[in-house]
Amino acid sequence: MPKELVATAVGMAAFREYDPPPLGDSHILVNTTHSVAKHGTEMSLFKGYGLPRGTWDPDYLAFKQDSYQPIFPIPLGNTAVGLVEAVGPAVSRFQKGDRVFAYGPFREQHMWHETHVRSLPDGVPWQAAGCLDPADFAVGAVRDGHVRLGDVVAVFGMGAIGLCVLQAVRAAGAHLLIAVEPSTMRRELALELGADAVVDPTAVDAGLAIKDLSDRRGADVCIEYSGSHLALQHAFRAVAYGGTVVAGAFPGSYPAGLDLGAEAHMNRPTLIFSRSCSEPNPDYPNWDEERLMAVAWRLLCNGQINSEALVQPVVAFDELDEVYPRIAEDHEHYLKLGAAND
Repeated sequence: MPKELVATAVGMAAFREYDPPPLGDSHILVNTTHSVAKHGTEMSLFKGYGLPRGTWDPDYLAFKQDSYQPIFPIPLGNTAVGLVEAVGPAVSRFQKGDRVFAYGPFREQHMWHETHVRSLPDGVPWQAAGCLDPADFAVGAVRDGHVRLGDVVAVFGMGAIGLCVLQAVRAAGAHLLIAVEPSTMRRELALELGADAVVDPTAVDAGLAIKDLSDRRGADVCIEYSGSHLALQHAFRAVAYGGTVVAGAFPGSYPAGLDLGAEAHMNRPTLIFSRSCSEPNPDYPNWDEERLMAVAWRLLCNGQINSEALVQPVVAFDELDEVYPRIAEDHEHYLKLGAAND
């Protein structure tokens, strides 16, 4: 029987065997070749810091304070790439041997409805498929921030999504691009991927450093994807008068101490919360999540967003039960976990 990686409890991962469902008329059976995790949202569940909010109620558009507890085991992983092994009789878009991808956890085989599946063209690296999410959120954040030609933009947090934002901002014509990140490895990668300057917030006052880099005006747009309340504070400190701060991360509850009476009060920035999959989009009906994904996919396919640099480390599928918890505890030295199936 095939196996999949699951969280058996908060902070614990293990493999389990599963029974694949029968092949449906409009479904395809895919043998997985590669798969990736989504560190931000996925880790909020695996590490438990996103749980105390309760259950999201779509009718009230609010969290119900009901001490929500997830039912373990929970599959881990976000996107899978593979080769079509079999197709149902009603399938029209795919045939055996096609290279495809879709949302899915770390498992050896997937059964997907053909409408949920995308083709992976020849010559496009599998990592591009693994980076479509979060690249669509990055494109959404750039649009929500109204980044314009020549803008100074500071991006906080050089995880996979922050590095996607950095590259999307460059494609949008911004200059100067400033990356704020405490990890040396991630700052170096940010420079390789197009940052004009990097700031270590543990070594300097990040807000003032960004002001100095921008002739004391500050950044026209600050985009925050670290999930740290200190980063958001420095975004308020760094943004230009009347500029824009985009909060795109999915953090746990912030501790006390976020000061909205300092630069945030004096310099009157606009604070925007960005989430590409929240519909309707602010620019609906002209823009929706599918259009954001189409733009992100084009940037990934033509190399304007370098996906191969973002998926690291790539480990053997059979090592995931040991590697996944280790990366969860030491995420600053890694980016986006990938797995290769033999």
